[in-house]
Amino acid sequence: MTVLIEKYTHNQANVKSRIVENESGEKNMFMEGIFVQGNVKNANQRMYPVNEIQKAVESVQQRIKEGFPVLGECDHPPELTVNVDRVSHIIENMWMDGADGFGKLKIVPTPMGNIIRTLIESGATLGVSSRGSGEVDHAGKVSNYEIITVDIVAQPSAPDAYPKAIYEGLMNMNGGFDTWKLAQSVQHDKTAQKYLSKEIVKFIRELKL
Repeated sequence: MTVLIEKYTHNQANVKSRIVENESGEKNMFMEGIFVQGNVKNANQRMYPVNEIQKAVESVQQRIKEGFPVLGECDHPPELTVNVDRVSHIIENMWMDGADGFGKLKIVPTPMGNIIRTLIESGATLGVSSRGSGEVDHAGKVSNYEIITVDIVAQPSAPDAYPKAIYEGLMNMNGGFDTWKLAQSVQHDKTAQKYLSKEIVKFIRELKL
């Protein structure tokens, strides 16, 4: 089996983000859009038949219905394992629309999730990257496809660099480690939330990609 990673920019995935306030006043951020495209040859010269995407989407949806959380990361590693310390969101739903697999994910208040939320609120355009496995023939046609997760990636001028640079930059900048520790308490500390957002926005403005 081959590790298959397919990136879709903000425009390609037609990603829409929104904030929803529940009955208790808690505000949650969601992203929704195309998670994987079917019947078209992509930038990696691979083509996913619709029936393969449909089976993979149904498998993900079954995992969700059975109560198994489908976790995704900020940026993505080259392997199929999901790293808990980099989780930024939970995939809540996947479905087919025409030839494409669509999905909805919820940003969670982890350190990486808080970075994603601050990026979006600061005007960054983010895309998605499906991570899975399958077999690819000589013509680039994919079979036995399985979706492991869908990650959130950036759409900067230097592809793949943005989330990684933010993480490494925060850890190396003056006071960055304190900011990172602060992110872990942000879910319940409104003062920490405001300070964290200011520090991340400040770093984004100074970031050179």
